[in-house]
Amino acid sequence: MAAKTAAKTSGKTITLVQTGSPIGRTGDQRATLIGLGLNKRHRTSTLQDTPAVRGMINKVQHLIQVVEE
Repeated sequence: MAAKTAAKTSGKTITLVQTGSPIGRTGDQRATLIGLGLNKRHRTSTLQDTPAVRGMINKVQHLIQVVEE
């Protein structure tokens, strides 16, 4: 029987605010913003703090602002 590993959810969240427009950006940057739940300036999105989300934030860091809680 295979052992199941439970993913630990730390409960930490990150709040993002989009400050830049996706107009004139590459398609992968637009797709990353959509993946983060953002599509228009001054919109906010609250996500779990995971390595995948951190990588997405790093890709579009010039278009968003991270609000520390």
